Amino acid sequence: KSDSDTYTCDIGDAQSRAKLVVQETPVLFKQELKNEEAKEGKQVKLTCELSKPDTPVKWMKGDTVLYASEKYEFKQCGTVAELIIRDVKSIDS
Repeated sequence: KSDSDTYTCDIGDAQSRAKLVVQETPVLFKQELKNEEAKEGKQVKLTCELSKPDTPVKWMKGDTVLYASEKYEFKQCGTVAELIIRDVKSIDS
């Protein structure tokens, strides 16, 4: 996107200009989240894979945004985003 601009070919006595507009590629899920089951007190990892590396990810439970804490850990490497939920309880369903 940052390459969008007007470019010029200059031969001294004449110039030719063109405008380049770079359209962003939409981010898609290469791998969707999968349903998981876990026993109380265990740890669960939810993983999804995106089509574009290092895309910002916001994790939510229902309509509530999750934040990193002792309960929730977020990891992201390239196209893979992970949510780790520690010490799961029935309320985490």
